[in-house]
Amino acid sequence: QVQLTETGGGLVQPGGSLRISCTASGRTFSRGTMAWFRQDGTERVFVATITWPGDIISYADSVKGRFTISGDADRNTIYLQMNSLKPEDTATYYCAAKSSATSQYPYWGQGIQVTVSS
Repeated sequence: QVQLTETGGGLVQPGGSLRISCTASGRTFSRGTMAWFRQDGTERVFVATITWPGDIISYADSVKGRFTISGDADRNTIYLQMNSLKPEDTATYYCAAKSSATSQYPYWGQGIQVTVSS
């Protein structure tokens, strides 16, 4: 059974930083993609992805230059370093994973709350 576990969320002031992590268990994604999405209402939107092998990275325009995704394929773990946080970054952040053979994300974490507020 595949499980994705996110950690590290919380409350941070505008302009602050936070790092969240996600670890997958039950299978390897060393030839696949792990990603971060976020949801602040009804829509879940893409934030960042990292694809292995090769550490191919992509970001949503709204977070470019502020967020950094990184990861360790051998440990099935990814991180999202979030800097210069804004109130509009407040959301539930979800980790997702898929193999290189699929276009959809079949595996999702339970979500972790990030709140940016003074």
